[in-house]
Amino acid sequence: MAISMHDEKSITIVGAGLVGSLLSIFLARRGYKIKLYERRADMRKNQVQAGRSINLALSDRGLLALQQVGLAEEIKGISIPMHGRYIHHIDGSTAFQPYGKEGQYINSVSRATLNIKLINVAEAHGVEIFFNHKCSSIDWNKNEIKFDVTSDSLNLKPQTSNFKFLFAADGAFSAVRLQHQLQHDKFDYQQYYIDCGYKELTIPATAAGDFAMRTNALHIWPRKNYMLIALPNLDKTFTCTLFFPFEGPLSFSNLDAEQKVRTFFEETFPDAVPLMPNYVQEFFDNPTSSLVTVKCFPWIREEKFALIGDAAHAIVPFFGQGMNCGFEDCRILDELIEKYDGDWSVILNEYQTLRKPDADAIADLAVANFTEMREKTADPKFLLQKKIEGILHEKYPDKWIPAYSLVTFSPHVRYSEALKKGQWQENIMQHVMQTPGIEEMWNDDALHESIIQKIK
Repeated sequence: MAISMHDEKSITIVGAGLVGSLLSIFLARRGYKIKLYERRADMRKNQVQAGRSINLALSDRGLLALQQVGLAEEIKGISIPMHGRYIHHIDGSTAFQPYGKEGQYINSVSRATLNIKLINVAEAHGVEIFFNHKCSSIDWNKNEIKFDVTSDSLNLKPQTSNFKFLFAADGAFSAVRLQHQLQHDKFDYQQYYIDCGYKELTIPATAAGDFAMRTNALHIWPRKNYMLIALPNLDKTFTCTLFFPFEGPLSFSNLDAEQKVRTFFEETFPDAVPLMPNYVQEFFDNPTSSLVTVKCFPWIREEKFALIGDAAHAIVPFFGQGMNCGFEDCRILDELIEKYDGDWSVILNEYQTLRKPDADAIADLAVANFTEMREKTADPKFLLQKKIEGILHEKYPDKWIPAYSLVTFSPHVRYSEALKKGQWQENIMQHVMQTPGIEEMWNDDALHESIIQKIK
């Protein structure tokens, strides 16, 4: 017999990060009693370690999920709109590339600030949160999960908790997913790392207490095989992230002395160096972190377990969709609970059927966008192509929607559909860009009409 929300109201969630916290809010609003476990200490009481998280780009998919629980406007109030990419060329020149149509933007938000807000809202909805609880094992026959517990760095006696239903929202290296994987006879798992890692740096506010660069933009220093980006913060600083190869002549492993770092930055990011007084110290103090993509299947186990967020589908950050995708998981799941009146056997199967292809699609799109950001944003022909696509979108908004807009500003378009449409449009544009004299005729009405006629 299927478990219904009418006869079973207790749910356990492991992972009180962004997705786990938001999921707990969605479920608590539907009357479920939620226990939320987190391996880390309460971030509201402990200083968040610097240099380990990339600033977040909250876009329409994430906002739609937040809107469903009444938090969208409040979260926008702790965010900074970014209307486009601000490109810094190596010769010192700059260029602004709007993200979409006028009025469309993404939002820079602090991971820690957003997470704390969601934890507070979850507690206000009656969610019971247990910090310093690290999942060590699961007995799927008894529906028992065991936690190693710490307090002030002291190891306490492990605790065992029974669960009726369990969500794994504990991130890319999910301990719960591992227990699911190890005790499943047909579990597909793939993880792969890109050849670049990342390191965080800082552009502080000016002496006058203002932003040191244009505020409402995502700044990019594209350098073909690597790049530096910067996102604005509410305290007038910018969080910078250097995406850089691990190995090779120009790599993290090679920049092993202060003078090497200074020479590299002064030659490669000359306009950024005067704005970053502590970049050398931060380069050596902040960790070098890796970037992983995780694909797996199945996400569910009977009627009692599901993976969600990064635990189901970790992706690299180059489309700014990791958090947005996880938030969309929560929204879709909530809609399925409503649709099927809490019948989890139906809900979970449809959740997995809907979200798995979309998660795979955005994972592939994110890797591809890394190439675009670090290599193509400084390429004149690529920029001309984007200019043509922008005009097509303005003139034929229902027929031509750039892939970026499909992903970022079209929250009701599935990621898998965005990938398919984007690939079709890219094939068309590759042929168009081979047209003799395209540099002169790019704004010709006849050219635009001929492109639109190729749309299926």
